[in-house]
Amino acid sequence: MNRLKFLDMTAGTICAAALILAWLITSVEVVAYWIPGYYEHEYRKYQVTEDVNMEMDDLLQVTEEMMAYLRGDREDLHVMTTVGGESREFFNEREIAHMEDVRGLFIGGMGLRTGALILAAVLIVLIALHRRKETLYVLARSFQIGSAIIAAAALILGLIMSTDFTRYFTIFHQIFFDNDLWILNPATDLLINIVPEPFFMDTALYIGLVFGIFLLIVLVVSTVYCRKYRRCHI
Repeated sequence: MNRLKFLDMTAGTICAAALILAWLITSVEVVAYWIPGYYEHEYRKYQVTEDVNMEMDDLLQVTEEMMAYLRGDREDLHVMTTVGGESREFFNEREIAHMEDVRGLFIGGMGLRTGALILAAVLIVLIALHRRKETLYVLARSFQIGSAIIAAAALILGLIMSTDFTRYFTIFHQIFFDNDLWILNPATDLLINIVPEPFFMDTALYIGLVFGIFLLIVLVVSTVYCRKYRRCHI
């Protein structure tokens, strides 16, 4: 492999990694925002309305405002609702402070996705300038390798996490938060009651499924294309 081809394959590998990262972030968004009735289904499954003494419609409205806040579509998290027949703010000061941190992760993730897509677009242009008719092959080969590696790593990670979700969920928080605001009290903090640990287990599973389906499709399509390309250029 000459130097130019090596550089193109390197660029292709980085491009594939950037696009896979972008889809991982999008997989989170798909589950969090795009699945109709997801939160209502989870709330009913874990009897959340009984735990927080709220009507489902009120709880879903709070959830809608919370999710709008996380993606930057709402300025604050002072949400009035009805709990136990009384009007009050749903979130207390500790919960709001924690959700500010979570909002930073959400918005940071969206920015990272945008950056990954821009990087991928630039690399595709550079590869096209060098390889022209071979651009799709370079990208397909890169995706074939990248998706296989990431799929294997994701499967191993998923199996490890399934052995003790609580432990690894705690490690996740310790890595991404530099305070203990995420440690909430079910007796005083409603937030921990509407999203209990089983809710996060379900959500992680669905994110993994969405991401895994994408990787499988990419792996199959890139493999088929590479085989056809080789047969045509033998």
